[in-house]
Order: sequence, then structure tokens, then C-alpha cells
Amino acid sequence: MRKIKGANTKPEIYFRKALWANGFRYRKNVAKLPGKPDVVIEKMKLVIFIDGEFWHGYKWKTKKPKIKANREYWIKKIEGNMNRDKLRNRELKKLGYTVLRFWEYQIRKYLPKCIAKIQNSISAQKP
Repeated sequence: MRKIKGANTKPEIYFRKALWANGFRYRKNVAKLPGKPDVVIEKMKLVIFIDGEFWHGYKWKTKKPKIKANREYWIKKIEGNMNRDKLRNRELKKLGYTVLRFWEYQIRKYLPKCIAKIQNSISAQKP
């Protein structure tokens, strides 16, 4: 597990390059905010997380029964991550931030849709 990256993963870098190319200016991995979001657009009070499918429980109900090795550990770990994600979302919303979460596969396969979702979120915030 030592080799698992917590920041600057390939999907994050790919995503940030697309944001920059679309004119968005941001900060990355802002430690002062709950959950240390992958991308923060301060001007718009928008935080973005890019979640790995395994670590954050994508399609958890179907994947959970398939875990065989060290089952107790992994189920506790992933469900803990999922609960922590929900808690961080609530904390950030209390601070006035809009929270967006994308799965890594969404970044790889549907990047333009992800960028459009960010643009729509920002447009919805403007008076």
C-alpha cells in the first residue's frame, strides 16, 4: 500500500490540465479544507474530488461480495472511506462550498461531460 498515491494521480493530472485549458484557475490539494480536496476553485467556492473506484466503493453492493482476500480488513477500510466522504461533503457544504465528486473512470472516458458539469455548477451559482 506504500506505493498507492494519494495525490497527483494520472486521472487528477489529466483532469487539471483540462480545467486549465478551459480557463479555470484552481488550487490543488488544499490542506486547510476538510478532506483535502483534489481541486479547489476558491472564487466559486467549488471543491472537486476524484475518487478511485476501489478505494471509495464504486458499485459497492455488487463488488462487496466479490472481495475474497483479507475480506474483513478491506470491507472495513472501504466502508470507512465511504462514510468519511459523506462526512467531508457535509462539512464542506456547511462552509459554503459546492462539492463535486467524479470517479476516475468518468475522467478517463467522459472528461468533456465532467468539465461541462463544472461549468453548469458555476453558472447555477451566479446570480
